[in-house]
Amino acid sequence: MPIKYLRRYIDHSSKLTLALALAVAVLWTGSSRADVGSEDWGKTWNARGFSYDQSYGRTLGRKWESQPAKGYPTLSKSNIAPLQAAIKHYRAIVGRGGWKPLPMMKLRAGVRHHAVVLLRKRLELSRDLRPSNGYSKAFGYYLTEAVKRFQSRNGLTPTGVVNKPTIMALNVPAKVRLNQLKTNLARLRTLSRSAAKKYVVVNIPAAQIEAVQSDQVVSRHAAVVGKVDRRTPILRSKIHQINFNPYWHIPQSIVRKDLVPKAKMYARRGKDILSEYRIDAYSGNRKLDPKKINWNSSAVYSYAYRQQPWKDNSMGFVKINFHNAHAVYMHDTPSKSLFSRNFRAHSSGCVRVQNVKQLVSWLLESNSGWDVGKVAQMEQTGARKDINLKRRVPVYFVYITAWATKDGIVNFRRDLYGRDRVGATASAY
Repeated sequence: MPIKYLRRYIDHSSKLTLALALAVAVLWTGSSRADVGSEDWGKTWNARGFSYDQSYGRTLGRKWESQPAKGYPTLSKSNIAPLQAAIKHYRAIVGRGGWKPLPMMKLRAGVRHHAVVLLRKRLELSRDLRPSNGYSKAFGYYLTEAVKRFQSRNGLTPTGVVNKPTIMALNVPAKVRLNQLKTNLARLRTLSRSAAKKYVVVNIPAAQIEAVQSDQVVSRHAAVVGKVDRRTPILRSKIHQINFNPYWHIPQSIVRKDLVPKAKMYARRGKDILSEYRIDAYSGNRKLDPKKINWNSSAVYSYAYRQQPWKDNSMGFVKINFHNAHAVYMHDTPSKSLFSRNFRAHSSGCVRVQNVKQLVSWLLESNSGWDVGKVAQMEQTGARKDINLKRRVPVYFVYITAWATKDGIVNFRRDLYGRDRVGATASAY
């Protein structure tokens, strides 16, 4: 049984890049940028290094997902005015009857179909496509780029192909989007007032992390957040400690839901799951012989389980600690492939961090002698070490599904856990 199989079950745990943000900048405040022609869109896009004829293959898609550029801070006070402008615009769309849903069919460059007309009208309303006097059935060059703009604003990999997730995002009713904007304006007002000068924010629906200092994003990281049935909580705390090459004390919820069921399956095949994954079991202070454990007994649920530090420890090589009532934390992971997926709600509540070395070195700035090189060295040596931060850094786990930034870009993300209370369409893609 490969190691990745166990990790699939035993895990405690503003996709919008700056380059794409600048490329799709349509000012919701009603400036002349909203009326810019298709040719100007092309110049802007290419000026940021994205070629129109460069198709989004798997490699490029993975890079877009797992290596987000800095962009603008989600919790900035400067986002309030453009968000208010977006509400005004969407209220007008709703007042005119909203937009018509697209049929569930794949559309891409070269296709001719009446559904392309619906797509054009839909993208014009959201200002991803320049208004036109006529509506062609042909799916061409500029429509492809408009689709990419829509996809990037909605946290979808910008392929330019109208696939099922894109259609479902396009078909979220305008009234639902308006309600999301209003709900998130209230959240943003509260959070932006309390945001510190230096902080870390995990936006759960976006599955992204921002390291922010003086209202500037220092680094942005893809994240893996909790599954729908094992949700990452909303919280505020302060990061106080970094654990290098830590033990993983397996939570009871994972023991019951994951470890014991898989251990039983292993036992039926004559295998020892604890030895294979370097997990120690304890009854009180007494370490147990894994070969003598009866996985069909009720006693297995009362044991304590601890995974040793090693290259496939579920914590990865580093854990970021902050006090909270939910027993969650941020950490590295040996399963890096999840960072390149568009849907990243795969953990048991904790948050996995892409490029964690950069984030940890930034957190340890106040501790002399710590930089990216030193952090990387800790990974290479595998040495156990706990470091208390000299200056604790505030951390916010937030739930922001709709926001605008000062360049006028309006962003939406899946209502992953249904907290917006706007119906299933906002979380179905």
